[in-house]
Amino acid sequence: MRRCVIVGGADIGKYERIMEMFCENDYFIYCDCGLRHMERFGRKPDLIVGDFDSCKDPHMDAETITLPCEKDDTDTYYAVKEAIKRGFEDFLLVGAVGNRFDHTMGNVSILLYLDSLGKKGIIADDYSQMKIVSDEPEYIDCGFSYFSLLNISGTAKGIDITDAKYPLRKGEITPDYQYGISNEVLPGKTAKVFVEEGRLLLVKVY
Repeated sequence: MRRCVIVGGADIGKYERIMEMFCENDYFIYCDCGLRHMERFGRKPDLIVGDFDSCKDPHMDAETITLPCEKDDTDTYYAVKEAIKRGFEDFLLVGAVGNRFDHTMGNVSILLYLDSLGKKGIIADDYSQMKIVSDEPEYIDCGFSYFSLLNISGTAKGIDITDAKYPLRKGEITPDYQYGISNEVLPGKTAKVFVEEGRLLLVKVY
């Protein structure tokens, strides 16, 4: 099954880093002004979604869904829901972390939404990769400088971290005490994170 890449309109500086994650057969959805990244990516849209409040409808030779400006879903959230309807299980979101903190947090919540449906999701920006750790262990290789575990959805219990500078056994992280920031993978190792109960946001920093 092809992966769905959803391109938002936030600034991207390190295009090469983002493009290293692309696969040849990825399905690309550009959201509104995310189209400004199309030339640098060199990937044409399979679908365009947006209310075109931040850019004009380009009227390209590609399927386009025009949304109303007044709506509950952001353009990015709508694009994810549309892709789910089309059968996609694996998602990469880029151009989703920017100067608007509210939009950034809204996009991060998409990872929770995808996880709740049993689907895979990653947000990648110039400096990091983000994903949800829930019912399966996650691994961090030593190519990343740091990794952090943040609680954005309630109490997380039974947290195990191995092969890291700050290991943890049966720990608990709550939203009001985020002590899982800036851990490091031990040299030559691959760190492992497991959450017995709840969910955590894993941020892997280059």
